[in-house]
Amino acid sequence: MNTLCVIPARFASTRLPGKPLADICGKPMISRVYEQAAKAKRLTGVIAAVDDERVYDAVVKNGGKAMMTAKDHPTGTDRLAEVAAAHPEAELIINVQGDEPMIEPALIDELAAAFDDDPDLQMATVKSPMTNPEDIKNPNNVKVVTDKNGYALYFSRSVLPYPRENTGVTVYKHIGIYAYKRDFLLNYAKMEPTSLETTESLEQLRALENGYKIKVIKTDFHFVGVDTRADLEAVNKAYKQRLNGQNA
Repeated sequence: MNTLCVIPARFASTRLPGKPLADICGKPMISRVYEQAAKAKRLTGVIAAVDDERVYDAVVKNGGKAMMTAKDHPTGTDRLAEVAAAHPEAELIINVQGDEPMIEPALIDELAAAFDDDPDLQMATVKSPMTNPEDIKNPNNVKVVTDKNGYALYFSRSVLPYPRENTGVTVYKHIGIYAYKRDFLLNYAKMEPTSLETTESLEQLRALENGYKIKVIKTDFHFVGVDTRADLEAVNKAYKQRLNGQNA
């Protein structure tokens, strides 16, 4: 299956202005994300979807491919769809966030593999187990519950499920990496925002409210997304350790 990885990178960021160009061990963050994604074995190609020429130039300078997209896209899905529309050869679109420089290439491959034996599957994403009570309470950590076959029942910023009884159930964090069949993505981007989506500020609820299934694969990989200056410092530390290990 022709599989294109798209990395949306919006220059403006309230908490970390110019985030795609933030330095991570001598390279801009967007290039570190691109390098990691490009290691995935099942990808036909990788492209950064950018809205600023400085980010475009940074990607190209470091050997990547980029596409300038509209600055006024209301959501990341709209930016993703613009790239998908320009690449009719792609059958599967995988969305890796531009602030996930620690993304594991193997996880991208696992996400693509979810479509191998399910021709009707249109959308898939990822979950990871949570154990820290403070992380579980944090509304910035989106939670997901699934049915017995691994399809999403609901996503929420609230504690999910609510532990009225101590049954030892695992709470899962939703990881914002998605895979879409291209035709579905183009239609999905045209759907009107839904009430639950708007209430929770979670785009994926639009798919559920319109009756589509979302496959959710489980991973134990540790993610360090970059939203703040402290996150950036943590990622730089992790990258230095990784680079030192490679040079040992």
